[in-house]
Amino acid sequence: MLALAAGLAQRALSPGATRPSAPRTVVATAVAGGSVGLAASSARAFRRHGTTLEPFDPSQATVLVTTGVNAVTRNPMYVGMAGLLVAHAVRRGSRAALLPVAAFVVVIDRFQVGAEERALLANFGGAYDAYRRSVPRWLDGRSIGAGGRALRRS
Repeated sequence: MLALAAGLAQRALSPGATRPSAPRTVVATAVAGGSVGLAASSARAFRRHGTTLEPFDPSQATVLVTTGVNAVTRNPMYVGMAGLLVAHAVRRGSRAALLPVAAFVVVIDRFQVGAEERALLANFGGAYDAYRRSVPRWLDGRSIGAGGRALRRS
């Protein structure tokens, strides 16, 4: 719901968006494709491991998924949602449309991810703590190395 609200805010902040140029469309499509791939890959891994995708009750998690895209970022589904919002802003050609992306990330980071992490720490203890120390919450320099290692293993 929050991602949808951010998308609507993007539209409101850039009501006179022009027809996108071919380069803008290519970049937006690439970012959107990568974002969908990231989120979908994580969702498939959760299903394959038989654990919940429910973000509002992370205490239901039965397995700590740490492989694939989850070895690159602890929150690939949220990174994917943020990426879709970035793609939307690029396609609209609006810097103002990036503001809801920042708001989405801040709200998710402050209110949702923290609660999820507390529940996962309670469920999985030291295993989650080790995962949290080695894999970034979002994306950072460690993500590049982890992404390369994950690709070599596949």
